[in-house]
Amino acid sequence: MQFNRRPKFRPTRTIGGQEVTPRKSMGQNFLVDEEVARWIADQIEPDGAAFVVEPGPGLGAMTQYLVDRPQKLLLIEKDNALAPQLETKYGHRGVEVQHGDATQADMRDWYQHGDVRVIGNLPYSVGGEIMKHMLTPPTPVKSAVFMLQKEVCQRLAARHGEDGYGALSVLVQRDWDVELLRIIPPEAFSPKPKVDSAIVRFTPRPPSTLPVYDRRLFEKLVRMGFSQRRKQMKNLLPPAPESWEALAGSLEMPVTMRAEELSVLQWVNLSRWYEERKTADAGQKASEIFDVVNERNEVIGQKTRGEVHAQGLLHRAVHVFVINARGDVFLQMRSHLKDVSPLKWDSSAAGHLDVGESYTACAIREVREEVGLEITTTELAAQLPAGTHTDHEFVELHIARHNGPMRCLPEEVPYGEWFTPAQITAWVEARPQDFAKGFVSCWKAWKP
Repeated sequence: MQFNRRPKFRPTRTIGGQEVTPRKSMGQNFLVDEEVARWIADQIEPDGAAFVVEPGPGLGAMTQYLVDRPQKLLLIEKDNALAPQLETKYGHRGVEVQHGDATQADMRDWYQHGDVRVIGNLPYSVGGEIMKHMLTPPTPVKSAVFMLQKEVCQRLAARHGEDGYGALSVLVQRDWDVELLRIIPPEAFSPKPKVDSAIVRFTPRPPSTLPVYDRRLFEKLVRMGFSQRRKQMKNLLPPAPESWEALAGSLEMPVTMRAEELSVLQWVNLSRWYEERKTADAGQKASEIFDVVNERNEVIGQKTRGEVHAQGLLHRAVHVFVINARGDVFLQMRSHLKDVSPLKWDSSAAGHLDVGESYTACAIREVREEVGLEITTTELAAQLPAGTHTDHEFVELHIARHNGPMRCLPEEVPYGEWFTPAQITAWVEARPQDFAKGFVSCWKAWKP
C-alpha cells in the first residue's frame, strides 16, 4: 500500500510588510534592523561608485539604502520567490536583478566598470563559497563589505599572534587587508540565528608588499601546516630543500615552530624556500640588450633595455593571443616588477625580441616563459608599425592554440583569465587605461 507524504510545513512570516518563508536550506536569516542595514550600506561608500553588486539581497533590507547612489547596482538573488519581487520593486529604478547563484556568477563582464564594490549579508550556509568566488584573484572586485557569522569574521581578520589566526586568515590576507567593523546581535534578524554576526571590510593588499611565489604550492603548504595545529610543522610538511634547520633559520624561527607562529610574509618566504628562491625579486634588467631598428624595421644597432625605453628608440616586440576551443582568449595581468605597464592587463604573452631573434622564435619563447606552455608553432595574425600606440615597437601578433589550464610564472604574470572576445571588446572600449598600450593596438587590429 502506498501513502501520500504530508508536505513539509514551512512557517510563513511577515517581515518588512512582506509574507515570506525563510528557507533553512539556503541559510536565510533576513536583516530587519533598519539602522544596521543603513550603516552597512554606507560602509561600501556607494555614492557615485561605478558598480556595486549585492549578492543575496533577500528582502532588500540593505538594497533600499543602496538604490540611486552608485552609477550601476546589480542584485544577485537565487531564491525563486524573492528574485521577481526584487525586480518588481527596484527594476524600474534602473537596478539590474540577476536571478542566479552568486557562487557561480560570471564576473568577467564586471571588469569594464573599473571600480567594482561588493556588499552583502551572506547566508551562513554558502557565505564562504560566495566570498571565495568573488575575492579569489583574478577578480574585478576592488573592495567588499560582507556580513558573516562572527566566528568566521574573527578568523578572517585575525592577525598573527591573535586568537583565531589560522589557515583561513593566511589564505585571505595574502590578497586582502581585512578589517572587522562591527558585531551584529541575533535580534537584528528574522528568524533569529543562534549566533552573533559581524561585518568585515576587504581592501586589496598591494602586490609589492609580498615577494613573488607559487600560489598553488603556497596554498598546499598552508593547509598542510595548519592540518594539525598542535604538531610542529617539521612533522607536517614535506622534507625541506637543504634542511629544516636551514629553512627555520631563514625565517628566524625555532625548528619547533608551529603554523600559527608564522606571519603571512613568513608563510610566503617558507613557500619560496620550497621553490628554492633564495634571492630577492629583481624584476626586469635594464642591462638586457635589444636590437634597435629604423623606420623600415631594419636593425641599425643594439642598446640596453633602459636606453631603449628612456630614449624612445624603435625596437621589436611580439604579442601572442592564446585561444582555446571555445574561442576564449587568455589575458594576463602584468607583474608589478615590470618596468613598463606594471599591473596592466596584456596579451596572453608578450615581450621584446632578443638580439638576432626572429618574431616566431620570440613568440614561442615568451609563451613558455610567461604562461608555461610548450608550443612549437604559431600563426601570424597581424603586423603593426611602430608608434606611440605600441610604445615605439614594431609588433607582430601571433596566435597559439591551447586547451586546458595555464601555469603562469609569478615573476612575469601573477595571474590571468580566459575572456570571450565580446567581453574583451567591451572592456577595451570602456576602459582602455586598464591595458598595456601594445595590447590595445593588437586587439583593435585582430578582434573578430
